[in-house]
Amino acid sequence: MSPNPSADPSFHISDHTAPSATVVAGFSAFGLAGLTAVDYLVEHLDLEETGHLTADALPSITPFESGRPRHHSRFFSRPDLDLTVFVNELFLPAPVADSFAEALLSWTDEHGVSEFVVLSGIPYAHGPDEHDTFYVASDDYRDRRLVDTDVRPMGRGFLDGVNGALMYRGIESNLRTGVFITPVHAQAPDVSAAIRLIETFDRVYDLGIDAGPLEEFAQTVEQYYQDLAARLETIEERQTPEDRMYM
Repeated sequence: MSPNPSADPSFHISDHTAPSATVVAGFSAFGLAGLTAVDYLVEHLDLEETGHLTADALPSITPFESGRPRHHSRFFSRPDLDLTVFVNELFLPAPVADSFAEALLSWTDEHGVSEFVVLSGIPYAHGPDEHDTFYVASDDYRDRRLVDTDVRPMGRGFLDGVNGALMYRGIESNLRTGVFITPVHAQAPDVSAAIRLIETFDRVYDLGIDAGPLEEFAQTVEQYYQDLAARLETIEERQTPEDRMYM
């Protein structure tokens, strides 16, 4: 079906396994650090696809590997692990962020998800010694997950797009929400940023994840990520506002 530019976008989730209580997501964004991190989680934790998200009235992509097409937005889990990973390769222009987040949040409400976490690389001004991972989190997420960790809060600024929409739900509901943020550079994928996100996530959730092989993993999909980043840059130039700020 061809996208209709005049129509409002709608998103639909199909799954054959209910999600775990905790969902962690990575989105297609500048530097692809969050996306690389969750892709690695799927590989490292040996998760299986349990569902996918489709988009109507939005320019889409259909990734493929070894000649086989796949959905651009997929959910992964396994029976013995209380974690569902959401890998979203579809670029989301700012105007559709609320609709996308609402579809996700309706799905989490339906299945009783209690925690939603985003791993995110964000381009913001930082010095050479300021490569770290910070958090923005709802009070209940912070009290449950971050009190005994060394992860520091982000100082001041704002979250926009899907991150902002999801975090707003954390303020207004019982869904515990957290976004782990690290500075990201233009290279795709920014492997160093992805490693920082993985290491921070593991410090909080203690899953025994070894981030060491991530660099080798990223090299195996480097050309794919470079092509995805080039497409992302083209779309961002047309659809993303310029006045974003993070501090």
